[in-house]
Amino acid sequence: MSESLVAKEADRTLKAKHRAVWASGDYPAVAADVIPDLGGVLVRASGVHSGQRVLDVGAGSGNAAIPAALTGADVVASDLTPELFDAGRRLAAKRGAELDWQAADAEALPFGDTEFDVVMSCVGVMFAPHHQTSADEMMRVCKPGGTIGLLSWTPAGFIGRMFGVMKPYAPPPPPGAQPPPLWGDEAHVRELLGDRVTDVVAQCDTVRVDHFDSPQGFRDYFKANYGPTIAVYKAISADPDKVAALDVELADLALQFGVGEGAFAMDWEYLLLTAHKAA
Repeated sequence: MSESLVAKEADRTLKAKHRAVWASGDYPAVAADVIPDLGGVLVRASGVHSGQRVLDVGAGSGNAAIPAALTGADVVASDLTPELFDAGRRLAAKRGAELDWQAADAEALPFGDTEFDVVMSCVGVMFAPHHQTSADEMMRVCKPGGTIGLLSWTPAGFIGRMFGVMKPYAPPPPPGAQPPPLWGDEAHVRELLGDRVTDVVAQCDTVRVDHFDSPQGFRDYFKANYGPTIAVYKAISADPDKVAALDVELADLALQFGVGEGAFAMDWEYLLLTAHKAA
C-alpha cells in the first residue's frame, strides 16, 4: 500500500474514532444543560442577520446554528457526528427554526469556495485534530469580506485544565493531532488565520455554569454524558486505581473553579474571536 493510501486509511480511522467519541454519552444534553446560551454569544458577535448564508462547523446539536437560523439567516449546521442531529432537529422545531443539517468533516468541508457570508464554530472546530487544515477549510468556504467567528475553550480555563487532568489517563494522541484548547489561545488562532483576515477582535470571557450541585456532581455528569470524558474512563476501566485517582482529580479541579457562596457554580473561560476574510 502506498504512503498516501496508508495516510488516508489512518485519517479515516481517526475520524471514525472522533465520531464515536462524540456519539457516546449525550452531548445534546450537555449543550442544553450546561452551556445553553453560549451559541447565541457567538451569533451576536459574528453579526449574523437575515439574508446571510451561514455555516456552523462542528455544530453538534445546533447550540449556535439554531440561534443563527432564528435571525432569518440561511444556515447549514455541519458536524462529523450526524448522530447529534436528531436532537438538534427536535430543538429547532421546538424553537421554530429552519436550517440544513449536513454531515461534514471540518478538515474536508463538502462546500464550494466562497459560499458563505459567515463561517463560525462554537466549541466545535477546536476538536478537529489538525488545526491548520480546519482553519484553511473555514477560510476557503468564506466569502471575501465575510465573517469568521470562533468561540473556543481556553487552555487556562476550566475545560482546558480538565483536558490536562485527563491527558495522563488517555491513550496517546495520533501523530500530528493537536490539543483542542489551543484554539483558545489568541496567538495560535491568529497564526492559523494569518494575513488572510482583517479586523480581528479577540477577547476572553467566562460563562457561569451552575447546573451541578457539587464538584462530584459535575464529575459524575461528565462521566455519563461528555464523550471525551467517557472515552478516557473507558480506556482505564480495567484499572480501578486509575479510575479512583481520576475521580478525585476531576472533582478537585471542579472545586478549584467554584465561585460565589451557596449553590455550587463555576466560571468557564473561553476565547471569542471574530475577523473578516480579506477581500
